Amino acid sequence: MGLRQTSWHGFYEVLARRVRRPEWAFMNYGFAPLDPAAPLALEPGDEADRFCIQLYEHVVAADLTGLDVLEVGCGRGGGASYLSRYRGPRSTTGVDLAAAAVATCARERRGPELRFTTGDAQALPFPDDSFDVVVNVESSHCYSSVPRFLAEVARVLRPGGRFFWADFRPAGEVERTRAELRASGLAVDAEQDVTAEVVRALDLDSDRKLALVRAWLPRVAHPGFARFAALPGSSSHRAFQERRTRYLSAALTAP
Repeated sequence: MGLRQTSWHGFYEVLARRVRRPEWAFMNYGFAPLDPAAPLALEPGDEADRFCIQLYEHVVAADLTGLDVLEVGCGRGGGASYLSRYRGPRSTTGVDLAAAAVATCARERRGPELRFTTGDAQALPFPDDSFDVVVNVESSHCYSSVPRFLAEVARVLRPGGRFFWADFRPAGEVERTRAELRASGLAVDAEQDVTAEVVRALDLDSDRKLALVRAWLPRVAHPGFARFAALPGSSSHRAFQERRTRYLSAALTAP
């Protein structure tokens, strides 16, 4: 692993060990449409995570019925569990480098044919042609080599399989990221800048997230976690507002 990936790996291992609350199921920034249509129907137990779930609904724009789905960088498992319970795949597998996070997923998340395993996004522990769909939400900025990760996605996808991706980048790295997606060997079907929708979700969900930070973390950790979660007033939130950081999503297809 490179230095970047090693640093993030250590951070998420410690975080998963220190904050064991089962209700913390998502770590993404969320998505709130600027022109919302009918609200997404959710079970009462999922309502608190609406904005984080809406990001998955935006990113994974396909029928998953009867398909084998892999989420790379599954974190605390909320996304994989949501896709498993709501979208009708045959199986859903979550993989993450942080063993403590995977243990939390295995302990707390439920869904039909849902499983979790430890693994490196740049050396996925699966045979060639294993999945119909690969999902990667707000994780690839932690990897030491995005092209190596994309090569692994192409390897484990079956012919005609779909890859759904979303993540943030400094504005100066956006074109390089787009070039990496185009050079992956997968066809880019759609790509969007959804920075405005992500900022809107951060703003609408800020009170809930701030309350959780105050309840679950020691006071000394609050400023650093505000930056991590891009809470309003933090430097990371301002970077999104000023578009110095951009949030992208994309859908690709294997040949």
